[in-house]
Amino acid sequence: MPEAMRFEPAEKTSVVAEGLKVLKMGMGGIPLQRLDVKQSDRVLEKAVAVGINFYDSARIYTDSESKFGRVLSRHRPRVVIASKSFSRDAATVLADIESSLKQLRTDYIDIYQCHNIASENDLEKIFAVDGAVAGLIRAKEQGKIRHIGLSGHKPRIVIMALERFAFETIQVPCNFMETESMQELIPMARQRQAGVIAMKPVGGGNIKEINLNFRFIFNQGVDVAIPGMDSEKQVEENVAALTDLSPLTFEESARLQKEKDRLGDHFCRRCEYCMPCPQGLPISFLHVLKNYYFLYNLKDWVWERIDALAKTYKDCVACGQCVQKCPYNLNMPEIFRTTWEKMLVDKGNYTLKGKD
Repeated sequence: MPEAMRFEPAEKTSVVAEGLKVLKMGMGGIPLQRLDVKQSDRVLEKAVAVGINFYDSARIYTDSESKFGRVLSRHRPRVVIASKSFSRDAATVLADIESSLKQLRTDYIDIYQCHNIASENDLEKIFAVDGAVAGLIRAKEQGKIRHIGLSGHKPRIVIMALERFAFETIQVPCNFMETESMQELIPMARQRQAGVIAMKPVGGGNIKEINLNFRFIFNQGVDVAIPGMDSEKQVEENVAALTDLSPLTFEESARLQKEKDRLGDHFCRRCEYCMPCPQGLPISFLHVLKNYYFLYNLKDWVWERIDALAKTYKDCVACGQCVQKCPYNLNMPEIFRTTWEKMLVDKGNYTLKGKD
């Protein structure tokens, strides 16, 4: 485990932004996409009943916002709602906010974030005179959003963003497999009083030592974790993890290390040191699609995106350059070969929606 600044979790609640006190266990909206409305209603009502009051969605999460809106609109004063937009310019982000307000059935959104700021080019776009940040400031002045945040997978880029603007929250991957944000970014965010939202807290569903993992991340300065949940049982299990927030013992850290070793040969951290691919494959995005397909069961969603890509799993020629550059020694060609084979076999066993 990395040597990082230590924080005392102490309480089961935290202040993620000024005036927003939340249970440290929140809910991410991605898995709701695969539930029907009745199922998502039950899961969300259960979440509210057990005290979860932080809910994260995004414009890109298909019907996630509308499913949140169906239930959370009945509990609006008790819940904190966050959403986000991939738009990089003011006009489009303002249009996205209007869409989010409508889908969420509310007249304000507590936190609205620039979604997945991944490069210096993204930074230049959102900080332009007519960029997304200008749009978010305008929406905040109009009372349509209360706080401005940012999400991203690359600590270096998020640090650069914090140096240029007083974002009130940051949303970054944080689990015992993805610890890069704990070195400099999270301490910097705490120093600047920016709330820390942990996305992918269970590694996209890959991590099995859930309770130990949550204890680990809540001792790293995280304000709220947002695992996705698709059942009432998962809601109960995740909230139960807040029962013990003490630092890990030596033996417990060893258990997490064993889990890390188990995942080590196929878990992509999306650092993108492997890029660019000489064949033009979007390597980290293909790993994301793999997880969405096999862990989240969003099969139609994934196939739509694969069909839109110029290069995908089948186009890997196993040149090995990505393997040489990967700091975690992932055998990307083999992962992509087996992923594509499994997806093709699976595709033959079910029918895409709207197709024969």
